[in-house]
Amino acid sequence: MVSKLFSPYTIKGVTLKNRIVMAPMCMYSSHNEDGHVQNWHRTHYTSRAVGHVGLLIVEATAVTSQGRISTQDLGIWSDEHIEGFQELVGLMKEHGAKTGIQLAHAGRKAQLDGEIHAPSALAFNRDMKTPKEMSKTDIKDTVEAFKEGAERAAKAGFDVIEVHGAHGYLINEFLSPLTNKRTDEYGGSPENRYRILREVIDAIKTVWEGPLFVRVSAHDYHEEGLTPNDYITYSQWMKEQGVDLIDVSSGGVIPAHIDVYPGYQVKYSETIKNGANIPTGAVGLITSPIHAEEILQNERADLIFLARELLRDPYWPRTAAKELGVQIAGPKQYERGWL
Repeated sequence: MVSKLFSPYTIKGVTLKNRIVMAPMCMYSSHNEDGHVQNWHRTHYTSRAVGHVGLLIVEATAVTSQGRISTQDLGIWSDEHIEGFQELVGLMKEHGAKTGIQLAHAGRKAQLDGEIHAPSALAFNRDMKTPKEMSKTDIKDTVEAFKEGAERAAKAGFDVIEVHGAHGYLINEFLSPLTNKRTDEYGGSPENRYRILREVIDAIKTVWEGPLFVRVSAHDYHEEGLTPNDYITYSQWMKEQGVDLIDVSSGGVIPAHIDVYPGYQVKYSETIKNGANIPTGAVGLITSPIHAEEILQNERADLIFLARELLRDPYWPRTAAKELGVQIAGPKQYERGWL
């Protein structure tokens, strides 16, 4: 059997050398509260590029300073951020990886001083701040911020942009009826709740020609919330707008109990892939190379997004290749210890 995990994957003219993707994971390491790339980011991402990850997606990066999850988040709200990302992109590409960045706004889950924004004035829990309900001007400004963030990402040289529409952050808050109680054109019907994401995608497409991913939380884990079948419709709309791949995660929009087990979200990827006829990425406790191969061979997803497993083992692709009987060339500096 030919390994699909180690087969190339081309999406909108960008070819990944394999199907292994490093999922965006916040590092909370921009310690000067200015959103700039630090030495930690240079070490963290470049080491996974050396380790043969095909696509590295930089962590949730705030399109506005007010939209950060924390004061230690990376940011892309200023042209001053471009230089640091250019250097980081260059370091990753030097080792054969393709590069992506996740553009994000934390919405009501921002843990910052001052006012925070959300579609409706509902706190995430009793310990967190109650957000301000966004005005139409706030929404327009946020859409513009995503556009400007995409423009800066293009100048920095990234190959892929991912819009963060998951895990209870701003766009997810608009999509879910659990967190969007608006009565204007941004609330109520699925079409209205989708409107801000539609506007963000359209705005990004005016300045970005490369592959565009959207990360979604395909299940709210609440009887009145969204399910993967709802996300088939949303994904069909995204496909019509030119989104190239749906990165399928789940949860986070409200406090909820989630039964987790290896591959617990893969079925959601499969549902959306088949229902909307769009490429998907599977993520969530995928640790075994044999499991990753099964997902791809059975066309349950097109890419494998790894998170904590790549924190534990920056060279997981080498581990996977050995287990699957695939030969991949290591850096020449490591030849004595690679095989």
